[in-house]
Amino acid sequence: MKKLIQTLKNIWSIEELRGKILFTLMMIAVYRVGSHIVLPGIDPVAMNASGGSNTQSGILGLIDAFSGGSFSNASIFALGIMPYISASIFMQLMTVLVPSFQKMQKEGESGRKKINQYTRYLTVAVTILQASAYVGYLQSIASGSPGMIYGNFPFLLSTILVLTAGTMFVMWMGEKITDKGLGNGTSLIIMIGIVARLPANFLQELGAKSVRNGQILIFIVEIAILIAIIMGCIMLIQGVRKVPVNYAKQIVGNRQFGGARQFLPLKVNSAGVMPIIFAQAIIFIPTIFTKFNTSQTGFLAALTDHSNLWYMLVYSIVVIGFTFLYTALIFNPKQIADNLKQSNGFIPGVKPGQPTADYIGSIMDKITLPGAILLAFVGILPGIAQRLGVTQQFSTFFGGTSLLIMVGVILDTLQQIETQLLMRQYDGLMKSGRIQGRQTTSAVQM
Repeated sequence: MKKLIQTLKNIWSIEELRGKILFTLMMIAVYRVGSHIVLPGIDPVAMNASGGSNTQSGILGLIDAFSGGSFSNASIFALGIMPYISASIFMQLMTVLVPSFQKMQKEGESGRKKINQYTRYLTVAVTILQASAYVGYLQSIASGSPGMIYGNFPFLLSTILVLTAGTMFVMWMGEKITDKGLGNGTSLIIMIGIVARLPANFLQELGAKSVRNGQILIFIVEIAILIAIIMGCIMLIQGVRKVPVNYAKQIVGNRQFGGARQFLPLKVNSAGVMPIIFAQAIIFIPTIFTKFNTSQTGFLAALTDHSNLWYMLVYSIVVIGFTFLYTALIFNPKQIADNLKQSNGFIPGVKPGQPTADYIGSIMDKITLPGAILLAFVGILPGIAQRLGVTQQFSTFFGGTSLLIMVGVILDTLQQIETQLLMRQYDGLMKSGRIQGRQTTSAVQM
């Protein structure tokens, strides 16, 4: 406890770090307040009475979890940051697949600004499409409550405009948190939305298990399993394969440089949470065109129920496929081999140049498969938990995007805090070892 208090004092004593923390907390507070501001023309009481339960199950429960309950509350932030993420993913793929965008990305700061501007334009288009589907969803659940919605075409137009403005404002807050706050703003906003639902879902699960005698023991076992899954996610995010690298000795004057033996850390899960986001974005598409209607049959019904076996199978295949695709897009063995050669580094027993690139690529292929399978397993854990008796809402914390985002964002944020402390010659957050996030740099000097 004394160590913790001293660490908090050290954090608060750093003016720059204190300002970042306060700015981040202020942005988070604004976001949470906006999540409870209902859209103009909506009766919140009638909304909860007629459609509130529909968003607590299936695919709508996941959407509502990412928006921190804004989706079910019909708030001005109902669509959250997801349209911006979808647009960012699309633009990221374009910079890899389209030569003109590749050239733009290589232009440096000016090219990055152009890509960001195109991403914002695409975000507006995606938000308008999703807002139109959301209005259709509101009108469908309003059929059982005539007093829920006031107006027709004016309501349609104003709701689309307000939802678009709300998403753009959330996007702006995310960018400001990244620039002036602590951590990645977009990921932090998603995490806050997910964590905001944790206390209520925790109490709901506790209430469901304590109704009957003996169920409280099952609840304790569930918490123990949840802690074990969190530890497993941390290992999955931080797991690396260390490839030894030697550096040739160089003598300059009377001083010797190089000759050190280091390692090249190849992450087991280089793609991070992106394959799961890709997979869920694809599964979300049918629900958009059906106006978030979950009363479907057949294949569409399977896509709206993450506890369905067909959903788990399709989801796992898509996640594994996207893991290999995204890893191939972001990981370039040839570039790593060239960087090692330029810095007089080499892998023992492997010739520099193309043989080194082939060797690194073969290792990456071997560790990507188990990483992809583990990532897919984590993605379907909420469905497995629900089939084993965990409530729909609480099961989303047993894996999937929710848990991976929470673990990854917390690790990244703690890593930034620890970096600030170490820069000022304070002790880190841990007595031994260092916290590593998803963005940890390579140990090899390149």
